[in-house]
Amino acid sequence: MKLAVVCANGKAGKLIVKEAVERGLDVTAVVRGENQTVASQVLRKDLFDLTKEDLKDFDVVVDAFGAWSEDVLPQHSTSLKHLCDLLSKTDIRLCVVGGAGSLYVNKEHTIQVMDGPDFPEIFKPLAKAQGKALEELRQRDDVLWTFVSPAGDFQADGERTGKYISAGEELTLNEKGESIISYADYAIAMVDEITKGNHIQKRISVVRE
Repeated sequence: MKLAVVCANGKAGKLIVKEAVERGLDVTAVVRGENQTVASQVLRKDLFDLTKEDLKDFDVVVDAFGAWSEDVLPQHSTSLKHLCDLLSKTDIRLCVVGGAGSLYVNKEHTIQVMDGPDFPEIFKPLAKAQGKALEELRQRDDVLWTFVSPAGDFQADGERTGKYISAGEELTLNEKGESIISYADYAIAMVDEITKGNHIQKRISVVRE
């Protein structure tokens, strides 16, 4: 299986590359600058400069794009649209590193995590930008996409337990009542989805067991 990880130098991207390489996948890191991952194959190119020709030989493309400052938050939508346009009407799957703010907290799917009174104001712009990108992605029936949301407490330096619960559109708690997952365990879940492809044109979520 040939895998491209776009924005591979990011915290999530690097761990997804590492997990995939350790499982024997043929991994290419797509980065703007010097490669900081364990991938031996590298494509040095900005996401927005990628072409159909660049991606045509891959089985799966991972979108690990992240934008944090308010002036570039719209790029969550524009970058995802660009990748979707490149992969439109192909057999290449697109797996997207998503956020938790857009997960639902009721069965009617009318209230999201970001709507809650305890949701930090500082993270609302990011959550809204990622949620908007997801809603736009849902309109793409021409792309084999999967959007993977982490748990609410997404820990960059958390331990790799190797155990996680795969869930759906609603915020899910583990047996301890926690919504938590490390980037390392998230990478395991993402690579599982990459290799199995069980959730085409769906959003799923993952939480530490």
